[in-house]
Amino acid sequence: MGYKKGITNNRIKLGLVFMCLMGVVVLFTESYWKGRGLTGDAMFLAGIILAGIATVGRMWCSIYISGYKRDVLITAGPYSASRNPLYFFSLMGSVGVGLATRTFTIPAAVFIAFTIYYPFIIRKEEGRMSFIHGENFDKYRSSVPRFIPSFSRFDEPETYTIKPKYLRGRLFDSLWFIWFVGIVGFISALHDYAVIPVFFRLY
Repeated sequence: MGYKKGITNNRIKLGLVFMCLMGVVVLFTESYWKGRGLTGDAMFLAGIILAGIATVGRMWCSIYISGYKRDVLITAGPYSASRNPLYFFSLMGSVGVGLATRTFTIPAAVFIAFTIYYPFIIRKEEGRMSFIHGENFDKYRSSVPRFIPSFSRFDEPETYTIKPKYLRGRLFDSLWFIWFVGIVGFISALHDYAVIPVFFRLY
């Protein structure tokens, strides 16, 4: 448990550092595409769509793992299509928030940072899962994609026992993507009213 906690804590700390850096960038920059036709608005719409899908996707995953993840190998629902659906939806939501800035630069930076760091985290976590669940996890790993979902083997049970005590906090966490899109929109309005200065523009 200490090993898992260490990985989680490091992931959270690095994620917060990266979010703070991106926050500073968003706070003092403006999109080159703002006011230049439909490009910026199309990116904002795409960002909302991705953030919405990610929010629902993370809630869907949380239904299956809340209260079970430490002790049970979950292989149903979203986990029958991908071994790491939470990370998949997190990437989708993060890129969506990036697109809501109406830039290509920020979502590209988010995507690159994710693809560099998270494969390491996934390998570490899967090593732990293999140690705990042994052959069952090895069979699961050989039949289900690591990241990008494949619904050819999708399996959803008729009923599933939910643990509300654990699910409540997970559902709350899933809303961050929608909130961040709102914050990005509000920062853009503050730029329009010259409340926050803009030092440079990003493509």
